[in-house]
Amino acid sequence: MVSVMFEPEEIKDLFISLAKIEGLSKNERNVNEFIKNFLTNYGLPVFEDNANSIDGGNSGNLICKINGGGDFVLLAHMDTVSSTAQLNPVIENGKITTDGNSILGADNRAGITAILYALKKSIEKNNSLKPFTIAFTICEETTLSGSKNIELDDKIKMGFVFDSHLDPGNFIIKSPGALMFTISVKGKPAHAGIEPEKGINAIECSAKSIARIKQGRIDEETTLNFGKIMGGKATNVVPSLVNIEGEIRSFKIEKVETQFEIVNKIFQEEADKIGCSINIESQWDFKPYRINPESEVYQRINRAIRAIGLEPKEAFSFGGSDANSLNARGIQAVNIGIGAKNPHSNKEYILIEHLIQASKIAYQLMNYE
Repeated sequence: MVSVMFEPEEIKDLFISLAKIEGLSKNERNVNEFIKNFLTNYGLPVFEDNANSIDGGNSGNLICKINGGGDFVLLAHMDTVSSTAQLNPVIENGKITTDGNSILGADNRAGITAILYALKKSIEKNNSLKPFTIAFTICEETTLSGSKNIELDDKIKMGFVFDSHLDPGNFIIKSPGALMFTISVKGKPAHAGIEPEKGINAIECSAKSIARIKQGRIDEETTLNFGKIMGGKATNVVPSLVNIEGEIRSFKIEKVETQFEIVNKIFQEEADKIGCSINIESQWDFKPYRINPESEVYQRINRAIRAIGLEPKEAFSFGGSDANSLNARGIQAVNIGIGAKNPHSNKEYILIEHLIQASKIAYQLMNYE
């Protein structure tokens, strides 16, 4: 069990200080500076990598190696999905929420808080800490480019990502991959009133194609979504170009590939019928992962959760996170519940007790096997 006192007021104040800092994706610099100052005040070495060169943001990832860095990393992301510049926190009955005019930013300032506060308590308790690494990433809410390109030591074999909306005690061992695709459908323009027969309607081709493709939940492991459609110039012109963006998610790569083949086949068939041409491109946003219960990362998070008096509960998620990136890099990682409820909405909230529990889990990982 944790033998140090975790003060509700202290952890609340740390969280609110972090939550109020503006830090959208590609603009995490102010959050970066807060964390860097926090760590250097304890005399800890902080390294900022060049991951921002990929997306052109104003901050890289932050990496802090404690006593050489060890073989595992505790990680949270610095960006929020929307602005917290106008955040007005409301605290009532142990619950932190907002006045409804902004998100709270618990996703993922709660994860940062849990790690930093656990580190603070570890330093106060111990003269010498065991080796481990903590890291704070950029652009998790957009491209995952921070965790995809983070400059971790090769000796890092395990990752503990503090970023799940589930309550503390839960941890994600299974997450899907997501393939993003774009489709360009090209037809032929013509005056829609005078000579429509001379045109080839790209919207018609797109609509007929999409109507033939099953969308939403394909099966218990797979989803498909057409998320954006852009096309046409004017009501009196036969539309000659449509651009479509979508995604396919599944826990199995082969199921993603099967659905993508179906999309390709149907769009090509409809294009051939009326004389359109198509171009389809795709790329993996993140790959799926599944953690074996026999693995060390699974066993270690179980021990940490039990040590603070909670019952470990494995779970799966249809969302992606930095844990997907770490697993794709060969670092076995779990995404840990921190209790950030209603993420990405102005009804977002977190319980102070959940902040404490998440931080206690981080403390266990930092101090015990």
